[in-house]
Amino acid sequence: MTEFSFLDDTTAWRKDRERRLVASYSAAGLGAAAAERYVDKGRALVGDWTVAGIMDAGVRVGFVAVSVAEDKGVLAGRIGDLHIDADHAGQGHEQAAREWAQAWCAKRGARRVGVRLVDPAVAEVFAGYDVHGQVRARRVEAPPEPLGGVTARPMTQDEYADWLALEKHSYVGDIVRSGAMSHEDAVRKSDDDFAALLPEGLATPEHTFLVLEAAGEPIGTEWLRHAYLPGVTYGYSLHVHEEHRGKGHGRAAMAVGERTAFAAGDAALMFTVWGGNEVAMNLYTSAGYRVVEEDRSVELP
Repeated sequence: MTEFSFLDDTTAWRKDRERRLVASYSAAGLGAAAAERYVDKGRALVGDWTVAGIMDAGVRVGFVAVSVAEDKGVLAGRIGDLHIDADHAGQGHEQAAREWAQAWCAKRGARRVGVRLVDPAVAEVFAGYDVHGQVRARRVEAPPEPLGGVTARPMTQDEYADWLALEKHSYVGDIVRSGAMSHEDAVRKSDDDFAALLPEGLATPEHTFLVLEAAGEPIGTEWLRHAYLPGVTYGYSLHVHEEHRGKGHGRAAMAVGERTAFAAGDAALMFTVWGGNEVAMNLYTSAGYRVVEEDRSVELP
């Protein structure tokens, strides 16, 4: 029978959780230094978790961490960790811990519960949660050969103005489609995020803006941030114009991004894909991009 015992001192749990995060991020394609930095970035987001040991016949077999806080005027729960030691996995502890965490949050007034999945071993137990977004990554050991005759050139200043307007609009649509925010909140987030990310516009350091072409005709755009993490280029945007989709250009554009990342001295390329975009998720999977982490949530009765 699965039982739960609250921890008075969470120091050991935090160290164990960070060790597991580094191992998981490294397995997903990030280098050791990048994985450590990614954990550092996330450390600031770790709140005041209530942590319980998951127990079986008096033996601790894992951890579960929970919190409840106001989110846009509604109380929302968060599962910050759910880990079962390998020797005890698959014995029902995962589901028991998820149900316990949901009940703990509900008793404190939460209307929904979210989780950021990192460990593939517990992904199945959250299958009923809605996927809001994924971070994907792939190692780039060598520059890939061009695919489908797709090439790239730097974006011009005139092209940048039109591109920016479309990107902000598309970003709002992705957020709303994922179910993460209302349209009004998404517009506000889009304005704030782009202002913070691109303070110097097209000339913002470490950023590359490309126009993708095939047979001399523009077919899409790509926006990359180099050294986002040590040795990692982050792809903020990869867009193939609608009339050019279904021709293999998406994978070819990713190869362009991988070559650009490699030329910038990075050894991995990372993207975010929003929930509801199954086409992009399938494309990343077929191209060998592994899930670094995934945001999910469920509404509570």
